[in-house]
Amino acid sequence: MEKHPFGGTGVRVPVLGQGTWQMEEDDRAGAIRALRTGLDLGLTHVDTAELYGHGRVEETIVSEAIAGRRDEVFLVSKVMPSNASYAGTLAACERSLKRLRTDRLDCYLLHWPGPHPLEDTVRAFEKLVADGKIRSWGVSNFGVEELEEALALSGPGRIACNQVLYHLEERAIEHGVLPWCEARGVAVVGYSPFGNGNFPQPDSKGGKVLGAIARAHGVSPYQVALRFLVRRPSLFAIPKASREAHMRDNAAAASLKLSAEELARIDAAFPLGPDSGELPVI
Repeated sequence: MEKHPFGGTGVRVPVLGQGTWQMEEDDRAGAIRALRTGLDLGLTHVDTAELYGHGRVEETIVSEAIAGRRDEVFLVSKVMPSNASYAGTLAACERSLKRLRTDRLDCYLLHWPGPHPLEDTVRAFEKLVADGKIRSWGVSNFGVEELEEALALSGPGRIACNQVLYHLEERAIEHGVLPWCEARGVAVVGYSPFGNGNFPQPDSKGGKVLGAIARAHGVSPYQVALRFLVRRPSLFAIPKASREAHMRDNAAAASLKLSAEELARIDAAFPLGPDSGELPVI
C-alpha cells in the first residue's frame, strides 16, 4: 500500500484509508468484516467521529474491528464543534477513547468550525498531545480563513491535516485550500470521494472517460476516480466500504498507475469550475 507523510507528524500513512460515516445504518457484522479486510489489505488509516451514530460507530463497529490490532492502525476521530470548548474537548476525547477501547488517538480533529473559540480547542488539543492521549491534531471542513486562524494560534507544523469534501464533481478545494495546505505541510484528507451517492453515471461525459480508462487497465471506474483523487503527495482519501467486495475494490486503486495523459483526460472531463470562495461540506 502506497504511503505518504501525514502532514508534519513524521508518520507515513496509506494514501487510501477507511471512512465510517453513516456506518451505523449498515449491517454491523458485515461492516466489521469489511473494516478488518481493509486492515488486511493495508488500509490502516481508519477515520471515525463521535458524531457518527451518536458514538455507536466508535463503540460497536470500529472498536470491534480494530480489537487486537490497534498498533497497526492510524486511528482518527473528531470532536463535535458544540463540544469543542477547552474542557469539552478533553471530555469528548476521553469518551471517544473509552468507546474505541484504546488509550490514544493518532490524530484528533475539530469536525468543523463552531461556536467555541478556536484558541480553546487548540489549547485542549495540545494538552491532549502532552498527556499522550493523542499523537497529533487537525481540523475538518476548514477554509483558508479558518486555517489561517488555526495556524496563527498554533504555529507552524502543528496542524496535521484538513479533512474536506473532495470528489470528481466537487473540486473546489483546489482553488485555495489545497495550495494553502501544500505550502504549509498540511495533509489533505478527502471524504466522500465517490460523491456520497452522486458518482458519475456511465453514459455521462465524465463517466465515459472514467469507463474508457478503467477498461484500458482492467479495473473499475471507482478505482480510476480514487487514483485521481490521491494523485499528489499531499492527498489522502477515506472512502467508506461496508462490504468486503467494495473494500477490495477500493484497496486495489492504490496500485493503479495512471499516465499523465490519462490524468489530463480526467481533469478535462471534470473541470474545476470558478472559485465561489465557499468551502463545500455535506
